[in-house]
Amino acid sequence: MGTPDFAVQSLKKILEAGLNVVGVITAPDRPAGRGRKVQESAVKQFAVEQQIKVLQPTNLKDESFLEELKSLEANLQVVVAFRMLPKAVWQMPEYGTFNLHASLLPQYRGAAPINWAIINGETETGVTTFFIDEKIDTGSIILQKTEKISQDDTAGSLHDRLMTIGANLVVETCKQIEAGTVIRQKQDESTELKPAPKIHKDTCRINWEASMEDIYNHIRGLSPYPGAWTKLVNAEKEEPMKIFRTEMEEIEHDYGTGELFVEKKSMKVAVKNGYINLLELQLPGKRKMHINEVLNGLNLEKEAHLR
Repeated sequence: MGTPDFAVQSLKKILEAGLNVVGVITAPDRPAGRGRKVQESAVKQFAVEQQIKVLQPTNLKDESFLEELKSLEANLQVVVAFRMLPKAVWQMPEYGTFNLHASLLPQYRGAAPINWAIINGETETGVTTFFIDEKIDTGSIILQKTEKISQDDTAGSLHDRLMTIGANLVVETCKQIEAGTVIRQKQDESTELKPAPKIHKDTCRINWEASMEDIYNHIRGLSPYPGAWTKLVNAEKEEPMKIFRTEMEEIEHDYGTGELFVEKKSMKVAVKNGYINLLELQLPGKRKMHINEVLNGLNLEKEAHLR
């Protein structure tokens, strides 16, 4: 059970391991993009290529879906980046249902663990497989694997590494369940837990009053998707601008936060304790561009600033 690219890798590894996949459950086809063209999920596209039966329920509690799911006679269900399952679904197979989560549970339960780990400046995260229960991301842990987060990592680079590490962990988990060697470990909730709620537009807005490190982590934690944004105030116009890649320059100055400076093909923003150098951004109606391209076609007034 899964929908995006992150889930495809796990399905691929399961098949390569010789495990018998009797069916794939994924999101219904949906119109997307400017042309509103109907798009199939990444998981569906891959499953169809592999000639695996695909179910696309709109309602997971629907009786006809439950009957169809039961008819597959699966003895184990694997969930990777899907949605919350009703009890009638996760309780169905003989060996239960387990989920792959892109954090070291119980930390970062929720929809966006990769983004929040970077936004919060973590230096380590990982992946966890766990048996699903009534609540979100609270079930017994099966296996975990840690992964370092470098200061240059973005949500995109970390996503790609965790996708591969997680896929291997899924196969290892399946094999332990098959061999009957699984050791269930209750999640430890005695420490302070950091959540990973869904990312909204307001979450993505940059606060230039924050510390330089927090701004830097916020931008890379939302890159390449959905992208951190700000307002560019220039020549009495105010337009949204997305920022994807930056670097920090620690230096004392007397400028106000958000003030913009252009020097020798570079563009930087004054923040507390220094500057944020802008390396890759996207102006309204334009594609994502390196700062050299941006400056070729952008006239900045002296009072231009970000807010």
